[in-house]
Amino acid sequence: MSHEVIDEIVEKLSKLSVLDMAKLKDALEQKWGVKAAVASAAPAGGAAPAAAASESTEFKVTLEGPVPDDKKIAIIKAVREITGLGLKEAKDMVEGAPKELKASSPKAEADEIAKKLQAAGAKVTLTGL
Repeated sequence: MSHEVIDEIVEKLSKLSVLDMAKLKDALEQKWGVKAAVASAAPAGGAAPAAAASESTEFKVTLEGPVPDDKKIAIIKAVREITGLGLKEAKDMVEGAPKELKASSPKAEADEIAKKLQAAGAKVTLTGL
């Protein structure tokens, strides 16, 4: 394959949206009968984490601990609103942090959950799946 053809393919792939990239990855996995893996080596400048996060369409939302005592009530209220848990279950979850709040959420939902919890004073981690 010539260098020009490779450059053309790279240029076309660079113009794809994240959703289209995910569809392409799935199609190639089916066609070739393989499972794609994310490279763990970070290029110079540390661009790999940002690229990996932008490619993820689903995120795990984790409440980090320990929770500050003066913010605990607000965080419990936020957890109840997000999860639909009862008061005791939400309190146990907050006091037992770090705890997973959502195993899988679309990016927009995960960002909204993180904003609510951060506004209440909690530390939140979003992990791309």
